[in-house]
Amino acid sequence: MSATKVTFTKAHSGLDKYTAPFSKAQWFSVIFLAFVAISVALFNTPYQVLIGYLVLSVVTFAVYAHDKRAAKLDKWRTKEASLHVLALVGGWPGALWAQKILRHKSQKQPFKAILWIMIILNCAVFILSFTPEGVTLIKQVLQLI
Repeated sequence: MSATKVTFTKAHSGLDKYTAPFSKAQWFSVIFLAFVAISVALFNTPYQVLIGYLVLSVVTFAVYAHDKRAAKLDKWRTKEASLHVLALVGGWPGALWAQKILRHKSQKQPFKAILWIMIILNCAVFILSFTPEGVTLIKQVLQLI
C-alpha cells in the first residue's frame, strides 16, 4: 500500500534549522551576552565573566549534542540535572542555541520550565553583582560552598 493522492496542508517555508529566523530565546541570549560585553567595557566587569559565559555556552552546546546523539543511539544519557547545572552556572545561552539548532529538549515542558528558572537565577545573580549588597551576598554564598 502507498499513498497516491497526497496534498500538503501547509506549504514548506524552505527554511531549515540553520536558515530560520532567530527565536526569541536566541535573541535574548545574544542581547544578554552583548550586555555582558558592554559591562566589561564600561562597568569594569572582569573580562573573565564574558569568557566564562562563552566557554560555558560552547561546553553546554556540546553536552546537548552528545546527549542528542546518545538518545538516537539508545546509549547512556546526560542527566537532566547536569544540563540544568550547566545552565545555572552560565551555559544557558548554549542551551538555548542547542534547543533551536539540535531540536533537543525543546518540547519537554517540565525541562523547559526548569531551564528558564535557571536562566532567571543566573541573570539575577549577574545583575546583583552590580550592587554592593549583591556583591556581599554573592561572597557569603560562595563562602558556604
